[in-house]
Amino acid sequence: MNIDDLVAIDVHTHAEVSSSGQGSLSEELDAAAGEYFHAAHRRPTLPEIAAYYRERKMACVVFTVDAEAATGTPAVPNEEVAEAAAANPDVIIPFASVDPHKGRLGARHVRRLVEEFGVRGFKFHPNVQDFAPNDRLAYPVYQAIEEAGAIAVFHTGQTGIGAGARGGGGIRLKHSNPMLVDDVAVDFPDLSIILAHPSFPWQDEALAVATHKPRVHIDLSGWSPKYFPPQLVQYANTLLQDKVLFGSDYPLLTPDRWLADFEKLPVKDAVRPKILKANAARLLGLG
Repeated sequence: MNIDDLVAIDVHTHAEVSSSGQGSLSEELDAAAGEYFHAAHRRPTLPEIAAYYRERKMACVVFTVDAEAATGTPAVPNEEVAEAAAANPDVIIPFASVDPHKGRLGARHVRRLVEEFGVRGFKFHPNVQDFAPNDRLAYPVYQAIEEAGAIAVFHTGQTGIGAGARGGGGIRLKHSNPMLVDDVAVDFPDLSIILAHPSFPWQDEALAVATHKPRVHIDLSGWSPKYFPPQLVQYANTLLQDKVLFGSDYPLLTPDRWLADFEKLPVKDAVRPKILKANAARLLGLG
C-alpha cells in the first residue's frame, strides 16, 4: 500500500454480504437500517468494495459484525474479509469481529486471525451484540486484542440498526454510551481504541474519554459532516486533531457524500489532512 498515493483512509467500512450471499443481520434489522439511512441498502461484495475504493484512490478498513449469540445470524466470515485484503492489499485493510460472548474461545479466534490472517483490529457493536463494553465477559477477548497489538473499534451512540422496528428490533441503546468504554481504556491501558461515530446523545462523554485516555480515538463515520455537533468540530480542530479519523460507514453512507460535506466544515487547513489520512496511517502503522 502506497500511502503517498492515497487521497484518504476510510476507517469504517462494512462487509455486509459473504460470497455465498449470506448477510450478517436478520431481514428485519437489515430493512430497518436501510430505511433509517434512506438507502436502498445494496450490499456490495468484497471485490466490489475494493474496486470502489481503488477508483477513488482511497484505502478502507473493512470488517463484519459477529453478533451470532444475540441474533442467531452468522456473520460474514472474518476469513473472507482477510482473504479479500490479501487479494487487494493496495486498498483493503482487514479488521474482524469476534462475539464477546465467546470468551476464551473468542480470544483464541483473535490470536488466530491476527497471526494467520494479518487482521489489524476488531469491531464491537455493543447494541447488536447485546453486551455492555465494560462487562467482564468480554475481557478475555480484549486481552487477546491488546496482547496482539491490534485495535478495538466500538460502535457508540444511537444506531440505525433496528430503528423503527417493533421494540427497536430488541436493540438496547444504553450499551453504546462511550463512558462504558472508558472502563475498558482503564483496564487495558495499552489497547488502542476507536470510538466509532459522533456519539449522539453522548457526544460530550466521547470527547471527554478521548481527551483523557491517550489511546482512545474517534472516527467520524455514520453521519454526514453537516450534522456534526459544534463541540465535535471544535475538538477535532484543537485538542483532538491528532486523534480524529475519517470514516464513512459505507455502504450506508458513501465516502463521496461524506467528503463533499466535510469540505464545507470550518476545519483548519493544517488539520484536514490529519483527519483524512495521517492520523489513520499512524494508528494503523502504515508509515
